Amino acid sequence: MTNSQFDPATTVIEDIAGDYVIDASHSHLGFSARHAMVTTVRGSFKDFEGSAHVDTATPANSKVELRIKADSIDTGVEDRNAHLRGGDFFEVESHPEITFSSTRVERDGDDWTITGDLSIKGTTQPITVEFESTGSARDPFGNLRIGFEGHTTLSRKDWGLTWNAALETGGFLVSDKIKLEFDISAIAQ
Repeated sequence: MTNSQFDPATTVIEDIAGDYVIDASHSHLGFSARHAMVTTVRGSFKDFEGSAHVDTATPANSKVELRIKADSIDTGVEDRNAHLRGGDFFEVESHPEITFSSTRVERDGDDWTITGDLSIKGTTQPITVEFESTGSARDPFGNLRIGFEGHTTLSRKDWGLTWNAALETGGFLVSDKIKLEFDISAIAQ
């Protein structure tokens, strides 16, 4: 049997306090939903930017901002992507961005809890994301990087994303519950 875990994380600094920008080319904003109540469909957003101010001494002073281009949604199937970009879901012509702005940041050791306002399609609702620190490193170009992985589940109906189709056997084509996954690499400024 092979070991499925990654190599151990590195930690080059103990105190990660400072200002950072998300390195989108080495980060992943993913989601998954149940389809026809029998399988999971996964996707991601390919175009986004974000920043963070990390205050390790007083985590409540930390701040996270994220801007996502809604039309960058990618599920690997262009017809499905087009449907998600259209009026039944994100309406990207009228609502080109999805945004997140933190309102509360808490820390427990290497674990961080970030609560904030998620705005989709003109509706803003609070969400909370649990993050785990995945280390820090200095890359070959001299950049100081920090990493975090996080996840949460939300109800898409809370943002007016209600399109669905009933199945003859019961249930619906698309689940209301959506899982969000974040793999973040951020570079110190």
